[in-house]
Amino acid sequence: MEYTINQVCKKYNLNASTLRYYEKERLLPPIKKNTSNQRVYNDDDLKWLDMIMCMRNTGMTIAYIRNYIDLCKQGDKTLDQRYEILKKQKEILLLQQQELNKHMEMINYKIDFYENKLK
Repeated sequence: MEYTINQVCKKYNLNASTLRYYEKERLLPPIKKNTSNQRVYNDDDLKWLDMIMCMRNTGMTIAYIRNYIDLCKQGDKTLDQRYEILKKQKEILLLQQQELNKHMEMINYKIDFYENKLK
């Protein structure tokens, strides 16, 4: 299936300049253009964008994501490096999750406190 830049932007809640920036930074493969010279995204492009958005949303920098994507382009000989990148990011996320859980406990404690006071 094919998607316009507007459709992709809506799907991922991005603006067009961000999408073009990802393309310029070589995070996305070269995007095909139609006869009107407009970008046309396909399902494979969206799979890359899914991964990019996941990585961005977990705090990875553009440079770090580009490194990962460059490794992907090199094929199976870089599987171990890509595995380590994702393992490291998972560890970071787990630490963040622990911190969020601590914050949630405090918030829940205070909510309970106020609920009891309000009764």
